[in-house]
Amino acid sequence: MPAQNKDDGGWKKFIWNSETKELLGRTGGSWSKILLFYLIFYGFLAGIFIGTIQVLLLTLSDVKPTWQDRVAPPGLSHHPRSDKAELMFSPDSIETYLEYTKAIREFLTKYDSAKQDNAMEFEDCGDQPQDYKNRGDLDSDIGMRKACRFDRAWLGPCSGLEDSQFGYSIGKPCLIVKLNRIVNFRPRPLTSNETIPEEAQHKVRPHVIPMHCTNKKEEDAGKLGEVRYYGIGEGFPLQYYPYYGKKLHDHYLQPLVAIQFVNITRNAEIRVECKVFGDNIYYHDKDRHQGRFDVKISVKS
Repeated sequence: MPAQNKDDGGWKKFIWNSETKELLGRTGGSWSKILLFYLIFYGFLAGIFIGTIQVLLLTLSDVKPTWQDRVAPPGLSHHPRSDKAELMFSPDSIETYLEYTKAIREFLTKYDSAKQDNAMEFEDCGDQPQDYKNRGDLDSDIGMRKACRFDRAWLGPCSGLEDSQFGYSIGKPCLIVKLNRIVNFRPRPLTSNETIPEEAQHKVRPHVIPMHCTNKKEEDAGKLGEVRYYGIGEGFPLQYYPYYGKKLHDHYLQPLVAIQFVNITRNAEIRVECKVFGDNIYYHDKDRHQGRFDVKISVKS
């Protein structure tokens, strides 16, 4: 009688052999040794990884960024925003601009006076540009730092205090602009007029970072009309800097600039570019929000 082949019974018997009590060709004792080996091996690797992370965390500060040498200058952003960087509306149709005014209103809520009345968190820093407000080093043990109050009324007709539609209902739309936060960043004002357009050189003054908006395309020259700027010094005043980070400056409010297009040409799509100008603010072709932004505006009759 021929000997029975070890593989008789097919793959099911290979997975579990009830006669020899083998799993995948190995006894329980063999599997126990294999599992114990890998348990020790991966436990050792996990211990090395966790220990390395713990050592790294000991070198980091909760409030002071360790490495900032590669941080790009702050971006310039605005409200309202849209996915396609377009603001297209008709003053006669509230449905066309309702989402824009809602976005501005929600953004400005944090700037309500009632939310800045805590004297332990806020202080008055004046309504004229001043020098940096030094509140100690980041790694000092002072604790929470006070922030400068920002009065919505400084935004004029774009504040929403008198015109809840921010000019959109009369074809004079507003944009609320801010410089994005960077911990411990101090924007430096221009020391010369060489890098700012001639029509904006009058804005160069101490203790403020000026902003200027113009048509991006030459064919739109003359269509943008007058642009009005509201805020402290029509720019970003230095007393609101530096920002000390979320842990020490959670209540911090960025200074704002409101821009209003008071006689923009109707029924035309105009590409507008706004820039801030400072000695340590730069622009990059691949990042259209670094120190600037552009938006297409169309006011339809």
